[in-house]
Amino acid sequence: MAGENAVRLRSPENAVDRRAVGWWRTQCLLATAVPVTVLGVLGALIAPARFWLLLPAAVLAAAGLACTAFFPAWWYRVHRWEVTDEAVYVRTGALWQESRIAPMSRIQTVDTVRGPLEQLFRLATVTVTTASSKGALRVEGLDHELAADLAERLTALTRATPGDAT
Repeated sequence: MAGENAVRLRSPENAVDRRAVGWWRTQCLLATAVPVTVLGVLGALIAPARFWLLLPAAVLAAAGLACTAFFPAWWYRVHRWEVTDEAVYVRTGALWQESRIAPMSRIQTVDTVRGPLEQLFRLATVTVTTASSKGALRVEGLDHELAADLAERLTALTRATPGDAT
């Protein structure tokens, strides 16, 4: 792999769409609101256990709000992606950052996904499936039109790339 077309680990150039911060914040708020609401309702209904239900509800609410305020902005600074003629590069994570590369010759399928919240924020996720045991690469938080264009480009690039015999 010492040739000039060798794929090397490097930092991807492109940031996700800025709207991804709002999408991630909404996900964090919803993940917090469900258990806090359940504990709050149970605390209101079960008087003998009220303190032991409302205390964890308050702790979860505080932790969830702190995570909602902090992590999405951090994720925005960390999450990066890039597509070249040779490979797809993705960097994700918060505390443990992960960088992955998918050479074009190893890509099997390219999909786009738009969940309800992503649709609300006009975002999409591009999933690049390879034969890797680590699973698919996901580029989250892309503008939905950019995601569609990216899926088309990846499909064309993989079709034009000969398979890797190694």
